[in-house]
Amino acid sequence: MDKVTNVFISGVGGQGILLASEVLSEVALARGLDVKKSEVHGMAQRGGSVVSHVRFGEKVYSPVIAEREADLLVSFEKMEGLRWIHFLAPGGTVIVNSQEIVPSGMEAYPDGMDEGIRERQPDALLLDALGLAREAGNARSVNVVMLGAFSNYLEFSEDEWTKAIEARVPPKTIDVNLKAFRLGREAGRR
Repeated sequence: MDKVTNVFISGVGGQGILLASEVLSEVALARGLDVKKSEVHGMAQRGGSVVSHVRFGEKVYSPVIAEREADLLVSFEKMEGLRWIHFLAPGGTVIVNSQEIVPSGMEAYPDGMDEGIRERQPDALLLDALGLAREAGNARSVNVVMLGAFSNYLEFSEDEWTKAIEARVPPKTIDVNLKAFRLGREAGRR
């Protein structure tokens, strides 16, 4: 991994974006890579936008991903995926949870999110991470489902991911989170 890999994670406050970026960072650190991470919380406590930039490689100088430089854009919510898609590098990968969270102050979810994402990235993967989290046994494990989905696009083994998840989630939730990870990993394979 001589090249710096850029992973841009977005979503809405309370979806576990920060935990997902911590797990990804831990996996890269355990591999001996230089890791830089930056987060923007905004109005996270009120369901606002949350983004995390994670960069890793042999040597990383800045924690911030510039526009059009994300190798992987992962969004835990559709509107947030469309909002941040301009960070995707040409040839990059987009994975979006199909969940729709109506923003504060709006009465209904806007139409056209799927089309907007596909217009900008025709091969974007939209998956029902909330449904898979429920299947795993806990709707709050959407973030770990998404980790599983995007783990397919990074050069880390399933064992490396498993160790990082076990180290970061509360002990009583390890089993459900590992199941969520496996379901997401399966769904993320094309």
